[in-house]
Amino acid sequence: MRVLIVAEHASSKFGGEAFLPLNYFRLLRSRKIETWLVVHVRTQTELQALFPEDCDRIHFVPDTWIHRFLWIGGQLLPKRVAQVTTELISHLYTQIMQRRIVRQLVRQYKIDVVHEPIPVSPKFPSLMFGVGTSVVIGPMNGGIEYPPGFRSYQSKFVDIMLSLGRQLSDLCNYLLPGKLKAQILLVANERTRKALPYGVGGTIIELVENGVDLSVWQPSVPPESRIQNQVVPNNFIFIGRLVECKAVDLLLEAFQPVAAQTDAYLEIIGDGPLRQQLEHQAVGLGLTSRVKFTGWLSQKQCAARLDDAAALVLPSLLECGGAVVLEAMAMGVPVIATKWGGPADYLDETCGILIEPTSREVLVNGLKNAMLKLATSPELRLQMGSVGHKRVLQHFDWERKIDRILEIYEQTCSLSKN
Repeated sequence: MRVLIVAEHASSKFGGEAFLPLNYFRLLRSRKIETWLVVHVRTQTELQALFPEDCDRIHFVPDTWIHRFLWIGGQLLPKRVAQVTTELISHLYTQIMQRRIVRQLVRQYKIDVVHEPIPVSPKFPSLMFGVGTSVVIGPMNGGIEYPPGFRSYQSKFVDIMLSLGRQLSDLCNYLLPGKLKAQILLVANERTRKALPYGVGGTIIELVENGVDLSVWQPSVPPESRIQNQVVPNNFIFIGRLVECKAVDLLLEAFQPVAAQTDAYLEIIGDGPLRQQLEHQAVGLGLTSRVKFTGWLSQKQCAARLDDAAALVLPSLLECGGAVVLEAMAMGVPVIATKWGGPADYLDETCGILIEPTSREVLVNGLKNAMLKLATSPELRLQMGSVGHKRVLQHFDWERKIDRILEIYEQTCSLSKN
């Protein structure tokens, strides 16, 4: 089996979906699968340090003035508008250059499967067609909007731009028919299946988008031992970008009465444009001594923090995936999250607390009550953490995911022969 992974980025530092192609390449190579990777040069230093013996297998698209111009333009737009304008154009421009490299590598190394794991949006068109071999795209995960009670978080301008983008998506996918011609399309859920462009002709397979690298996300003490020894930390943790859709402002508001009634504290791990504003909010709420803003941390550092945590809290309002939920579960830590999007696919009442985001007041009160419940119920925390840990081992281990993706590659090759 010879596999070529093509992606905009593959990185542990970019966060989000950039982890996905990195893990596919890493784990396929660890199994001695003949694998190549084509990405943008932005991650060259990191990738060459991570894979010194495989540098000849990684091919980079250069960073041009067009990329830089589009990046600067995107900084001036709302994030969701930039995604369907400047970021989309930059992605397609990158793919034009990648397609040339991919076609050459397919001929040179007789590649069996080209796999494009990101972008995870089902609407983004793909140029991975006519590359001389079978193509797998995904797992994709999307089709999500703000909850009805939080539509005001998105301006009318953004609404209009997104609506126009969706109306044009079928035309774009018709003109750039990578998704229409791919042998296999992977979707994370039924919501994403419904969001695929019209005219898809390949086989659609459901496969979870995220997985957990259990060599990184591994508790120092097995959850069962914590139950026996009553190891019960009392700190809550948020991990993610400090942007509006993550709703960290609501988390701070909800934590104020928790801090007043318990000895719990809150650690905010991550960075972003709202950090200074959120730090000021914490000061205004009188939480200076009970809330810590740590900034960006590596995966190993985040795992160490979760290893000594009571619970992860993710109040995000626009989370298609939510890998951090699975990572917390892998560490034996319960999760408090909004019952919306990805977290609702991973959690139930046995390993966490899901809160319906019907309104700002309901969400804030729900977060408060959930934190109070776990802060005062160490046995419940330990029990939930143990159940979540077992669920990750059974369903979300990256090694199991690679087992499945190899089966899908074989199926793709069989389809192309028929």
